[in-house]
Amino acid sequence: MALIPSQVLRMTILLSYFSILCHYKALDMPAHQTYGGSWKFLTFIDLVIQAVFFAVCVLIDVSSLLTKGGENREQERQLRKLISLRDWLMAVLAFPVGAFVVFTFWSLYLYDRELVYPKLLDNFIPQWLNHGMHTTVLPFIIIEMRTTHHRYPDRSCGLAAVCSFGVGYILWTCWVHHVTGVWVYPILERITPLARVLFFSALTAVLCIFYVLGEILNSYVWYKPHTGKVKGE
Repeated sequence: MALIPSQVLRMTILLSYFSILCHYKALDMPAHQTYGGSWKFLTFIDLVIQAVFFAVCVLIDVSSLLTKGGENREQERQLRKLISLRDWLMAVLAFPVGAFVVFTFWSLYLYDRELVYPKLLDNFIPQWLNHGMHTTVLPFIIIEMRTTHHRYPDRSCGLAAVCSFGVGYILWTCWVHHVTGVWVYPILERITPLARVLFFSALTAVLCIFYVLGEILNSYVWYKPHTGKVKGE
């Protein structure tokens, strides 16, 4: 038996995301006042994705408790729909985007923080909030993967959805630059147009790699070798 029930863990993680989002939105940062506001930053979009995902997880937990032992088929059907939505969010958005944000942020930060998180931001964003946005995302989503079995969609469909998200965000970033004349991230100001195309292509590929990695990790955690059965069944 788990030391901490998974339902309590999910509720705690959800509340932590609400706290992080509230503190982030309360920051008096010039970038939040310009076109696109917080929504032009992938970090903020990822925080919203994680909060929505864990909100769906908590809703499923509550619904499961309320319908436990009941024989209402309509409630069971609605619960299955929620579970399918949860699994899709995990596979296509929560894990790949969360892992991508953590990986790319800290890789660029360690190489040259001015490319992605200028030192000036330390005057606005406390260290605990920075880690809440760029560090704890990954362990939180791995905890969820370890405590709950998620069914991944067909790989081609999943990759198509992940690519659509990645391309959509790239187009949004380009549109923000078109309107304001300023790139969202400093690194994009320092490279040539051709390098930007290659950079965007590489990042989309990395996002797809994280999707596949999530699928493999989920299978490793939940499926018995050589049988194809879910552990515990």
